[in-house]
Amino acid sequence: METLDGTDWDVLIVGTGIKQSLLALALSRSGRRVLHIDKNNYYGGAEAAFSLQEAEDWSKNVVEDGTLRSLYTNVSISQSSQEKPEADAPKLSFSRAYNLSLSPQVIYARSALLPILVSSKIYRQLDFLAVGSWWVYSSKGGISNASSGGQTADGANSGQGILTKVPSGREDIFADQSLDFKAKRALMKFLRFIAEFEDQPEVWEEHREKPFPAFLSEQFNFPVALQAPVIALALSPSAPNHTTTEFALRRISRHLRSIGMYGPGFGSVVPKWGGLSEIAQVACRAGAVGGAVYVLGKGFAHPESIDAQDNEPTDDAQKPIRLKVHLQDGEAITTRWIAGLGDNLQPFYARQASRPETYSDLRDLPAVCKSVTIVSSALEPLFPALAEGAPQPAGAVIVFPFGSLSLGEGSDQEEELPPVHLLIHSGDTGECPVGQSVLYASVALDSELGFVLLEQAVKSLLQAVDMQPTPTILWSIRYKQHSGAAHHLPPSSVSERSSASGQILEFSPSSSDLAFDDSMLGEVKELWLKILGDEAGEFMVFEDREGIGPDIDDDE
Repeated sequence: METLDGTDWDVLIVGTGIKQSLLALALSRSGRRVLHIDKNNYYGGAEAAFSLQEAEDWSKNVVEDGTLRSLYTNVSISQSSQEKPEADAPKLSFSRAYNLSLSPQVIYARSALLPILVSSKIYRQLDFLAVGSWWVYSSKGGISNASSGGQTADGANSGQGILTKVPSGREDIFADQSLDFKAKRALMKFLRFIAEFEDQPEVWEEHREKPFPAFLSEQFNFPVALQAPVIALALSPSAPNHTTTEFALRRISRHLRSIGMYGPGFGSVVPKWGGLSEIAQVACRAGAVGGAVYVLGKGFAHPESIDAQDNEPTDDAQKPIRLKVHLQDGEAITTRWIAGLGDNLQPFYARQASRPETYSDLRDLPAVCKSVTIVSSALEPLFPALAEGAPQPAGAVIVFPFGSLSLGEGSDQEEELPPVHLLIHSGDTGECPVGQSVLYASVALDSELGFVLLEQAVKSLLQAVDMQPTPTILWSIRYKQHSGAAHHLPPSSVSERSSASGQILEFSPSSSDLAFDDSMLGEVKELWLKILGDEAGEFMVFEDREGIGPDIDDDE
């Protein structure tokens, strides 16, 4: 198609993030004519994955692009340099040897996403790798202190810290020689409870809004030092005393119930070749087979995007009227529906006297400090074998609780800070060469202190692994991301996020959660039902296309 000018569509989808890409796939297979555009020259939106050069280009675009500046701030890149590098010194590989994710997430085995990928048949084009061990960092000791009064959390980090592997089940607890009988009994009692906690409301409901550490102490006699490994499984972005009991119980239960579903010893996975970006691109390829048309580097014209004066009446009272949409390069199309994230739709909202009540500038949302670091080692000690017959893990999770990292000399931090999380990906993920690792670090702070903690966490991890030679940092990027978290934003329906005409449908901001947020699928389905109405069938359930066998990719 040489030009879009004058073409007519049922749905215009703006942005190629994971939500928009799944919606485009669902609609294209439901008989709708879909035009899917993205003003960026890459797929993935907030879930994009970049080579080194693409990351450099993206960091420059953040400065120049107003929409990107509302999503990301404080972007900077650093690279190791040696005036006279030794011949055998570790070096970066070529740019495209890396696929670095802006929003890495683990996907639990019980996530609603995996059945969707199967029923839509796009799983055939995806590879998933196991996330293995979960670790907690301590500057003064591990769980072995649990029975003797607990570890202190005074912010001092003297000497080399310790990484303690979090027990994932009964076998791990009984095999751990550092736990005394009292600690093992407390853990076993909690495991029995969490397996069916919904059936025991008398134990937890009156504590549901109270801090989770207090619940562990009062109901299970957990020593303070034993709490950190259990809380780590919740992947909470908040400090423990700001993490509610209900939130933690649901998250920990999801973690433990997922273990063993797809193999022994692990309960979550990561997609190979760039995380959620790979799922978005596979969905787009499958959507193209279904008839959707994709155009990168194409966005709304500014300032006039949607001209209400050019709306044409429809012969069918059940169908929305056509909207005339002005695109870049002077092209204009007509469509009945427009869907995208709020930042995708900013040019439209800029012209409106009113906008959805739930719309908010992303810069008003909580920011998360993030960094992506390439290191010169495979960090093998972080990826131990999980169990007999289990796959080799390609991911690991490290949690740095409050007090385990140094804030620097003269720092006096009385307020409890949120934990720092590191997701470690090996070269098997395809995100870096074999023999190197990618460290994705994040902390729910929007001040410079967040970057201080991220840098300290990466350095402390490389020291704690205690490998020779000591792993070195080859390249890193850091940035603040302004986005939504499922437990911070109130839920809103499609109608609340729609424009006055009801034809402009807005997704909620992308989640900064470290685990895939299943509520995203509910949003996609809600928009799909809104557009299809009575014609909707089963959501994301597709038959094999004619001539396509079970061993052949769906889009070939």
